Amino acid sequence: MRSQWDCLLENLGVWQGSFTSFSPQGELLEDTPTIVSLQGLNDNKTIRQLVRRYLPSTHSTGKLEPQDLVLEYSSLNRSILFFNNGAFSQGSMQFAPFAEFGAELGLIASDRRLRLLQMYNCNSGLQKITLIREQLTSENNNPNPSVVPEEPNLTVDDLLGEWQGQAVTIYPDLRSPDIYPTKLQIYLNDAGRLVQQLGFGDRTITSSARIDGKCLYFDQGSQPVQVLLLPNGASSNCPLQIKNGQAFILEVGWMHAPGQRQRMIRSYDAKGGWVSLTLVTESKIAAERVSR
Repeated sequence: MRSQWDCLLENLGVWQGSFTSFSPQGELLEDTPTIVSLQGLNDNKTIRQLVRRYLPSTHSTGKLEPQDLVLEYSSLNRSILFFNNGAFSQGSMQFAPFAEFGAELGLIASDRRLRLLQMYNCNSGLQKITLIREQLTSENNNPNPSVVPEEPNLTVDDLLGEWQGQAVTIYPDLRSPDIYPTKLQIYLNDAGRLVQQLGFGDRTITSSARIDGKCLYFDQGSQPVQVLLLPNGASSNCPLQIKNGQAFILEVGWMHAPGQRQRMIRSYDAKGGWVSLTLVTESKIAAERVSR
């Protein structure tokens, strides 16, 4: 595997898009046009990162005003890991009760990025989800919402069927990655619940969810989780409430093209420690016929 720094360099360029915040139930809270620029300095040994957010003017002019945050760094924090294609995750290394907690998971498909932030409050409850949709562009100092057109929410029908792919798991201690095939079968049972059979390596896990609009509630395990279906083929998978003493995951999914999906899973153990990061690349090989 390439060095973590070399993997970071896959993100160089100017990414234009928006930061869109949602409530845990999927209610739109805020949408902010953005430009994120990552520039290599000193023969790419240093990164200069500019995050420009376009916020409403404080002078009631109706115009958007840029607000810049500039960072420069030449090394990476232990809380972030990259895959060969530049996909990454950064966030809390340790969950603890009565403390804020969260992570960012970022996926790349050609000249597009999709990032998701899942943030928890001091009561271990999911507070906010932020979806970041970006397109690699030339230098541009003005926000252009048309760069990343708004697309409909991911639907249950999009997910139904049989998926096959490959998973790569990397670790915070930078040991050798694990690579293994994956299978995923998603269908509706007679009770109208969504059933998911996930196979990875020699293991198979079956779970089911109650469907409530754009929310899928996997409510039968010891750590109930919600999958929230979001615009542009995205999905958020995480607990609504993190229970102390139980393992859990934070996951983003992205159907970046019909029948093509990526998922990233940030896994925490029962002690709340971050243990691994997995990138799944999968394709739909059979559709599920649905009657409602």
